[in-house]
Parts: sequence; structure tokens; C-alpha cells
Amino acid sequence: MIAVIGLIIGVVGGLLLQPTVPLELQPYLPIAVVAALDALFGGFRAMLDGIFDDRVFLISFLSNVVVAALIVFLGDQLGVGTQLSTAVVVVLGIRIFSNAASIRRHLFKA
Repeated sequence: MIAVIGLIIGVVGGLLLQPTVPLELQPYLPIAVVAALDALFGGFRAMLDGIFDDRVFLISFLSNVVVAALIVFLGDQLGVGTQLSTAVVVVLGIRIFSNAASIRRHLFKA
């Protein structure tokens, strides 16, 4: 219940305050969102499997976002930022779909 309340407060706060992302950080935002979604789907899968651990989830969430952002930053420094961004999205997308398939199998027994 606390998570739902936090989500509602965050959404309402974002709508009211309308924060802007600085121009230099804009390339990293989509990658961070995809990395966060990967951690969320992995956490939900772990919860359904009965092996969820909040510490593991928090560390996974933060490390996914940081590592993905560092890979994109490194790509920008090397001049191949677009290619590494695409690679990060593909890898995390595969993990998201794998977790979604596992969740579907668990929920629908199919």
C-alpha cells in the first residue's frame, strides 16, 4: 500500500510541478527508464516465484540504471552513442520480454 501511495504522490507531483530534464541528460533518460522497467519486471517475477528480496531489488534497480547510463555515456565519449544505446535497449528489452513471459506463464498457467 505504501508503494501505491508513493506512486500516486509521484505522479501528481510530476503533473503539478512539470519538471524539465536538462538537455545534456536527455539522451540518458530513455535508457534509465528501460533499465528501471527491467528491474521492475524482474522484481515482479521474483515476487510471483516467492523469492523476492527487497535489498536485491533495490540494488538491481539502482545498478541497472547506473550501468545502462554509463554504457551510453561511454558510447557518447567514443562517438558510438547511438549504437550502444540501441544495444542497451535491445538487451534490456529481451530481458523485459523474458520476464513478462515468465509472469504470464505463472499467472495463466500457460
